[in-house]
Amino acid sequence: MSPAVTVLDGGLATELERRGHDLSDSLWSARLLQDDPAAVREAHLAFFRAGAHVATTASYQASFDGFMSRGLSRSEAAGLMRSSVALAREAAQLAAAEQPSGVRRQVAASVGPFGALRADGSEYSGDYGVSDALLRDVHGPRMEVLATSGADFLAIETIPSEQEVTVLLDLLGSMPEEVCAWLSVTCADGAHTRRGEDISRVFSLARGVDRLVAVGVNCTPPTHIEQLVTAAVSASGKAAIAYPNSGESWDARTRSWKGDAAGVSLEHARRWVTAGAEWVGGCCRVSSADIARLSAGLGPDYTA
Repeated sequence: MSPAVTVLDGGLATELERRGHDLSDSLWSARLLQDDPAAVREAHLAFFRAGAHVATTASYQASFDGFMSRGLSRSEAAGLMRSSVALAREAAQLAAAEQPSGVRRQVAASVGPFGALRADGSEYSGDYGVSDALLRDVHGPRMEVLATSGADFLAIETIPSEQEVTVLLDLLGSMPEEVCAWLSVTCADGAHTRRGEDISRVFSLARGVDRLVAVGVNCTPPTHIEQLVTAAVSASGKAAIAYPNSGESWDARTRSWKGDAAGVSLEHARRWVTAGAEWVGGCCRVSSADIARLSAGLGPDYTA
């Protein structure tokens, strides 16, 4: 049975922090892949219990360099990345046993931006000052690991610039032929990437890329999402995906969230679906309780 709207999870780190985990670390939630994998599985399970159809793995900020700086070998680092998929899959199986629904619970292996691996907040500017070759060298090996770890698709997410979108789409084309992904950009407003580029031009890079199951936006304030979904559908010709943050902004200096939390409301989400979003959820500061409300209001009987 296929739902009318695929409900994504919310902020994995948000759920982990709510449960008392300190993620003030350069590896962010990926640290727990080594230190407390059961906590990662339980956070995924909370989102599935809330009605999410997709769990996005704790690999967003995972990298070979990041794990190896902690004294792990390259093979051990790859093993932790693979474990992010296994933990999400285990949570999906537990949820299916608890709540048989006929809806398939899927796993998206998170491929976060280069800025996240720097752990300096530069994913919110896209101003990396690095070459395409360096981006390929960083992203390629971990994409290869995640693409062969048993996920249903890759979540290429929170990408702030046209440069990084171009490199990642090129790398996606080099993955095994069965590998597919969604592409989600983070935006400064309703018309521009975080780097300040025209979003319709960036979304148009996805047109004709058969491996992409959806194109859209995440970690962007909810107020901009309807306009961005419309642009994604028009420019890419793909199903749109939308999973904003709460409306707050990240201060990399203080490592804290600032501003007002508008939140992800069901009213908002229904407007995004009307605009063309077929995949809807939340990002930073969006909890399992928020996802439960979305799931209840965007259930199989809902029509835009």
